[in-house]
Amino acid sequence: MLASRVFSLVGRRSISTSLCLRAHGHAGVVKAEDYTLPAYVDRRDVPLPEVAFVRDLSAQQQALKEKEKASWSALSVDEKVELYRMKFNETYAEMNKGTNEWKTILGGVLFFLGFTGVILIWQKNFMYGPIPHTFSEEWLSAQTKRMLDMRVNPVGGISAQWDFDKNEWKK
Repeated sequence: MLASRVFSLVGRRSISTSLCLRAHGHAGVVKAEDYTLPAYVDRRDVPLPEVAFVRDLSAQQQALKEKEKASWSALSVDEKVELYRMKFNETYAEMNKGTNEWKTILGGVLFFLGFTGVILIWQKNFMYGPIPHTFSEEWLSAQTKRMLDMRVNPVGGISAQWDFDKNEWKK
């Protein structure tokens, strides 16, 4: 009983999987990429990647790999470079070469700063009203005079800083 149940589930799964693959237009079995295997990464702090850059070698590359096993003095410079390119994607000089990405970032930052400035200018001109009259110099001086006349906060405040005999600020 148990064996027939297992076989029916396995059979159903294989049929449904193959139907899904056929429904998506795949002729054969599709091999999913195995993410448990190491991947190639060019990094300056990891000088030797775990796998080679080129995994599937052509016939010419395989012949060059066989030639590599002999003396390296027999190899030409182009063959040595090709062997290097099979193992690594970039050299240290290519990895360290500067990019122009900073120009894009600076341009984006300046664009958004300019856009923010335009919004602020628009708000100042069209959204906010005129500056209140209480910010004028005459109003502030009159308010300060009134506070001194009322002797506001005479211990440690504004009245403590005013010399009432000389009618000027204390030094």
